[in-house]
Amino acid sequence: MSAITITDRSIPFTSTIPANATQQVRLFVREYDGTRPGHERRPVLMLHGRSAPAAASFDLVLPRDFGDGGPEDRYSWARYLAGAGYDVFIMDIQGNGQSTRPAVMDVPCNANPAQQLPVLVPNPLPQPCTPHYDRQLGNSESEWAELTAVVRLIRGLSTDRDKPIECIGWSAAAFVLGPYALQHPADVARLILLAPIFPPQGRWSTRIGDPFGRPPEAPTMPVSQPPKLFGFPLNVGSKSGFASSWDIEQGVPEQREPGMTDQVWEAMIATDDVGLKWGRPSDPHGPPEGVLRFRNSYWWGWNDETVPLTDDSGTPVLGGRVPVLILYGAHDTQANNSPALPPAAHFSVPDLYQAIAGREKLMFRYADAGHMMAWERPAKFLHHMSRQWLDEGKVEGLTTGSYLRDANGEITPVH
Repeated sequence: MSAITITDRSIPFTSTIPANATQQVRLFVREYDGTRPGHERRPVLMLHGRSAPAAASFDLVLPRDFGDGGPEDRYSWARYLAGAGYDVFIMDIQGNGQSTRPAVMDVPCNANPAQQLPVLVPNPLPQPCTPHYDRQLGNSESEWAELTAVVRLIRGLSTDRDKPIECIGWSAAAFVLGPYALQHPADVARLILLAPIFPPQGRWSTRIGDPFGRPPEAPTMPVSQPPKLFGFPLNVGSKSGFASSWDIEQGVPEQREPGMTDQVWEAMIATDDVGLKWGRPSDPHGPPEGVLRFRNSYWWGWNDETVPLTDDSGTPVLGGRVPVLILYGAHDTQANNSPALPPAAHFSVPDLYQAIAGREKLMFRYADAGHMMAWERPAKFLHHMSRQWLDEGKVEGLTTGSYLRDANGEITPVH
């Protein structure tokens, strides 16, 4: 394994979010340079999902002798790939992790009204209140712009500035990376999606001048409709809520190491000085437990009409120009939910696989994992399979198809 150089970068960026448009902000990017002497850089960009920040998602480091034992960075997907010779970059979207959080996120009344009572009362709110800023924080276009800025940074570090980048996204990162690859296939070498959120009947666009060329639908900007979903800029989560959502998906006790909830929670909130002061105390006389603060975004352009789009030559973008590997857990109730839900809220990973028009697509369902697979014991297989895909364009000799990986490692086709 080669030596890894870790560099934290703070990228200046002119915000396009309505709450702080035109202001200079900072985008957090951490680089794990595992490039071996005499070799060209092989850049990989990793993007977090809706709530968990990049460092906790892709670089979880445990206390020595925790749990099963073994390397403290055994859940660090980024360090694993860097150790394989890749130059790995993880980034936080504005409003999450260590990137700039616009000032509207520091106002507790601006939190999701449904989350205020269980998470923010009595600290810092004495009672629930109406958001002062009554619209979502970011949107697809603002997040594509931030992603583009980081892609330019990465390309600028390489001798070949036109070389496409390997991209990896977890969960709701699919809303950003998927449409980005459709619009900029020359930027993306391969795409790996872990537990991707995909609404087959999701929103196309809410902007005039659709980036995909479909007739405009008005209004001209993402609006706060319906208000219950998009009438606030800030989401907040508690440790108990996080634990409950993870426990629901634990199929067998062996799925994750004991104590992982505490480790992941502490990693998620560790760098947020404001969030650490909010929330109920863990005991009546103790300090606040802290809350997880993250952006509320309005996404579009990711559905069963956009995913099959082709380039000017008629070649499918996804599965054609951009090969796609999809990995998800059989116990995942977040990326796979009820079809009875409203169209924009119904998610299905198999439907994403079916919608990809190209043949260079491969999907694995892990029998012993859930939505949080990156923090569960099967993470080591996730790391191994992703490296195979990046190195060879295939996994266990396979280049296309849908498969089940059982708890014993056996792989069988799924029709």
